[in-house]
Amino acid sequence: MLEDQLLVERTRRGDPRAFAQLVETYQTPVYNLAYRMLGNANDAEDAAQETFLRAYAQLSKFHVGQKFATWLLSIDAHYCIDRLRRRRFLWLSLEDRALDDTLVSASPEPDDELLRRESQQEIERLLEHLSPANRLVVVLRYWHEQSIEEIAQTTGDSVSAVKVRLHRARQALAKALPDANVAATPGTPGVRAAQ
Repeated sequence: MLEDQLLVERTRRGDPRAFAQLVETYQTPVYNLAYRMLGNANDAEDAAQETFLRAYAQLSKFHVGQKFATWLLSIDAHYCIDRLRRRRFLWLSLEDRALDDTLVSASPEPDDELLRRESQQEIERLLEHLSPANRLVVVLRYWHEQSIEEIAQTTGDSVSAVKVRLHRARQALAKALPDANVAATPGTPGVRAAQ
């Protein structure tokens, strides 16, 4: 956090390399949030670029002591929600295909891979039932592992509003669960309790 603030200060003084370091540090989380919100690699790339452009233009609004990652993801989240509202297309993909191609991993067994893909498709289908704002709190909580307070800072909502959104999102996910096809287990977005 201290390093981020030093980079912000250097950027404010006109050092373009400092902002490049911030972009390099946060490009993956910004892209991943946009991808999960927009469900499309091209749209996510556009959103990530726009997020960094907006962050650079609004750097004077960043307050010392504020967590840079939270501030940056807030810009990203608001941009994505605006885009979703404009296109009125509510779909979310959790499969990071762009990253899958670059990561080295042992090949899974065909059965395991099929189960993983089926689970991801089921999660995608379930998240389609959520509004963009509720989807955002679920993604920030369970995929970006933000605390309730961090989500409140990211979204600009109060802590109690975030808790309500998260509760409603869990209820909607629970209602959308097929009878026995998806077993609710600890760690599933519809099961965890707010902290």
